[in-house]
Amino acid sequence: MNIRARGTRTARTARTALAAVAALAAVAGVAATAVPAAAASDTPRFLEPAELPPSPASPWSAGPVSAGQPDPLPMCVGEALPSITSYRAYTTDLDTNAQQLTVEGRSEQWSKEFAALLRKDLAGCAKTLMRQDPGLTATQKSYGHLDVEEGADVYGIHTASAQGSSDIALFSVGRDGATVTVVRWARLGTFKDAQVADFKATTVTAVNKLY
Repeated sequence: MNIRARGTRTARTARTALAAVAALAAVAGVAATAVPAAAASDTPRFLEPAELPPSPASPWSAGPVSAGQPDPLPMCVGEALPSITSYRAYTTDLDTNAQQLTVEGRSEQWSKEFAALLRKDLAGCAKTLMRQDPGLTATQKSYGHLDVEEGADVYGIHTASAQGSSDIALFSVGRDGATVTVVRWARLGTFKDAQVADFKATTVTAVNKLY
């Protein structure tokens, strides 16, 4: 009887230990699944193809989010991009393409100064392009400031080459705290082909999606 009693107590102890281990495993499992979700919420989100200005030619498609500076660098803002840039490219079947570039700065003050540098580069972009390529004619417009998070500014740049090409590009620089994002949209055409209202809506979405 004593042996059976000791066996019963041993079995109960074992079952209790197993239950405790199972409970700890369950808690660990919840924690393990919770960590990636929390980490994901701390990562800036990029535009989805449907959030870009609508293209009459074809739907937009998007590449992966990639780390580092894109190759080739985008005009006007490319030289200022640090190695901590992340970006995503978007294309249509014909002559329209886009890009979003995002930089998570080390502090809000750093990102504020970085956004100011990008705005300065865009404000002088036409002159810079013509200085770099004497055969190019470049003109630009400022499409104003958008009141979203810490603000965003929109620019338009038209380039025409001696060979007859004509391209229009829209850029925006927006900031949310310590994160700066640049959206670029481009196609063959002139200022009359620029989808400014749609691009402004895309910019607001891009800045709101950062976190």
